[in-house]
Amino acid sequence: MAGLTSAERLPCVADGVRHSRRMETIVKVDGGEVWADDTGGDGVPVVLLHPGVADSRAWDRVAPALAERHRVIRYDSRGFGRSASPTTEYSLVADLRAVLDHFGVQRAVLVGSSMGGATAIGLALDEPSRVAALALLVPGVTGYPELESPELTARLGELASAGDMDGLIALSLTVWGAAGTPPDTEAVDLLRTAIPAWPAMYRHRTEDPPAFPRLSELSVPCTLLLGERDLPRVVRCNEAMAAAIPGCRLVRLPDCDHFPTLRAPGTVVDLVAELCAGITEAV
Repeated sequence: MAGLTSAERLPCVADGVRHSRRMETIVKVDGGEVWADDTGGDGVPVVLLHPGVADSRAWDRVAPALAERHRVIRYDSRGFGRSASPTTEYSLVADLRAVLDHFGVQRAVLVGSSMGGATAIGLALDEPSRVAALALLVPGVTGYPELESPELTARLGELASAGDMDGLIALSLTVWGAAGTPPDTEAVDLLRTAIPAWPAMYRHRTEDPPAFPRLSELSVPCTLLLGERDLPRVVRCNEAMAAAIPGCRLVRLPDCDHFPTLRAPGTVVDLVAELCAGITEAV
């Protein structure tokens, strides 16, 4: 893919903080490839998993602050951002595993927003030894009843069939961006680039096994951020998830919707830093 570079990481130490040169690369996954970015550094990496309403730029307000103290890896899921669209069936959890393997990461703190939260939970259940902690931001989860709205899905489908991008963005802002202040240009930009990824994602993505009934099996430190201006069904799901995950810390933000990294980036940085502070084993 043109325009991408792969630079050797050159670490240095200044003011007690370890810095490394960023590395962008294309990671091979089963039947495709994804774009990824690695800041380099020591200790347990922090892996950022974006929501379905955005690509990895959703982390732009968060990643630099985290990278001051941690190795930060983020990537675009298939069809989003700088990653090629899927052409075969794929699993989000399998793709996450492939990214970790590519960078030689045996254990990581997973920070997942919405769709990314569901992916993080899936890996934590499949391979708990690879997950040091979970930061779940307005997360989704497989196997939760009535998380999806058939009416909303149908209306989005109608607008997509009509090629009405403005209508799709307006509806998406109403549903997922209720806390935004017009013109809410950041959310609009993220949605405008994410929406074209949805048809291929729904056509090719395979649903990972139901995770909601297994949340009691999670045994890693976990913080769940809930946006009280999110969809009511998402709020109910997040409350049920926090109650089911042993020892989960629930953080409620009254002025947050489905874009927590836009609405409260400082809070996101703080809660991830708190989780990381409790991780002492480096890999």
